[in-house]
Amino acid sequence: MVETAEKPVTAETTGKPETDETAVAAEVVAGTTVDHLTATYQAHYRSLLGLAALLLDDTASCEDVVQEAFIRVHSARNRVRDREKTLAYLRQTVVNLSRSALRRRILGLKLLSKPMPDMASAEEGAYDQLERDDLIKAMRGLQRRQREVLVLRYFADMTETQVAETLGISLGSVKAYGSRGIAALRVAMEAAQS
Repeated sequence: MVETAEKPVTAETTGKPETDETAVAAEVVAGTTVDHLTATYQAHYRSLLGLAALLLDDTASCEDVVQEAFIRVHSARNRVRDREKTLAYLRQTVVNLSRSALRRRILGLKLLSKPMPDMASAEEGAYDQLERDDLIKAMRGLQRRQREVLVLRYFADMTETQVAETLGISLGSVKAYGSRGIAALRVAMEAAQS
């Protein structure tokens, strides 16, 4: 049971000579000492590791949980009034930390097991990249005006009228450059795929 520390019972506070009973009472009230926690660590590390191993599946996680348990009990050692309960606190902390680790793993597995939406396979991604590379190469082979019309019309998603205004050419010229540019691209892409 974790309780708040009270003022230790000593010969100074009672005005009576210190006996073995008052010394023990002062020790209990003061909480778990660093020396006691260190001795508990040395004596019970393996058993706590075994407890964690029953709950978790890998050694590294078990070691992390046991180390964290000792750190947490060390931080709260002044609240552990009965030294004999230090091991019980450590065991409970190992169990709680193991549960938390398992919850994090389960959540991680749930998130990873869901397929990513609209995600292409590596093979499809590589094929798409090759097609883009071929398209860019073919676009560079077009005449300047054909390339400009196609980029503005299909990549910038402009209307033919907007392309004509942007380039300062007639609507008929936009249609002609676009038509010739697409025909030239088709030939270049077929040549690249064969």
